[in-house]
Amino acid sequence: MKVLTEQEFRTGGMMRKIVFGAGWILTAVLGMAPAALGQAHYSPGVASIRDYAEPEPGLYAAVYNYGYITSTLTDNGGNKVSSVLIGPPGGPFQELNVKVDVKLYALAPALLWITNWKFLGANYGAYVLPSFSNANIAASLSTVNGQGVNPQTSQFAAGDLFVQPLWLGWNRKKYDVAVGYGFYAPVGKFDTTTVNFPSGPIVVTAAGNTGLGYWTHQLQGNFTYYPNPNRGLAITNTLTAEFNGEQRDTGYTNGSFLTWNWGASLYIPLEKKQPRNLIEAGVAGYSQWQITDSSGPNVTNPGYHDQVHGVGLQIGLLHIPWGMQANFRYMHEFYAANRFQGDSYGINLGFTLKKPKPVTASGHSD
Repeated sequence: MKVLTEQEFRTGGMMRKIVFGAGWILTAVLGMAPAALGQAHYSPGVASIRDYAEPEPGLYAAVYNYGYITSTLTDNGGNKVSSVLIGPPGGPFQELNVKVDVKLYALAPALLWITNWKFLGANYGAYVLPSFSNANIAASLSTVNGQGVNPQTSQFAAGDLFVQPLWLGWNRKKYDVAVGYGFYAPVGKFDTTTVNFPSGPIVVTAAGNTGLGYWTHQLQGNFTYYPNPNRGLAITNTLTAEFNGEQRDTGYTNGSFLTWNWGASLYIPLEKKQPRNLIEAGVAGYSQWQITDSSGPNVTNPGYHDQVHGVGLQIGLLHIPWGMQANFRYMHEFYAANRFQGDSYGINLGFTLKKPKPVTASGHSD
């Protein structure tokens, strides 16, 4: 664990321009939570609209590419922040002007297994989602908030691992219901730095982290409605709750989060007879709230909870014979508090490795 003097921290740890890469996730993915500003492990702008419903029994693979860009950091009232106070809890503090220019990227491949095993009338499934990035949003926030060092650190390394060992899906003619439990294992790179202030040293998270350094438990429920018999139109709503453990080496515990994802997706056949290709067009949005206080030695305002709200568009192509799909997503965050407010983009790829039944033009098995 590296130890810096206050002067080294001020001159080397805070740059006027902050630029580096990436934190994110699928239905879950990479961890994001610094010592005073927290963000959820689960990133709501990543998964495609129909990803939250459990697919038909089979073996599937997916690759999520996620980028996030922002020049805005917000305070508790949702106002743009142009300066931050650096210093240990209780002070003394120093004001430092900042210009935020954050560019994030992350990659997450997923393997999904849906079985014919029944439990309470639902099919049992599971999936695993490793992540790779060159930093995470927590490291970016930590640096902006005066708690990290070397904000231009850039590397591409493993982030935290998400595993969902329990996924139950009730697939009916006009609707799907899915519930699941998963957890984030803190396997990504995580380190801390000690900063010496006149009033004493404090331990902060390192700017180059690709993991969060703590376990998170996640519960998720989805309801997807199909107004048409061929399931060409899907209207979906998903709630995700996450509960965080204590971060190692810092004593910090991030608050719990609740996330609402919503979306509507329409399949449009490109061929009139026996369609082989479908265009998917849709609109999506999300809201994420911190619902409990964060705690720890560096938390000065535990009652300040972060939140973010976004909306965007998705367009994609499904090739039925190969069971392959590609989607492009763009999401704009129109309000945020106590965190970054920006725009995200993603290219998501899906592959059917083993399909037990023929796939129809609606994108589902007969």
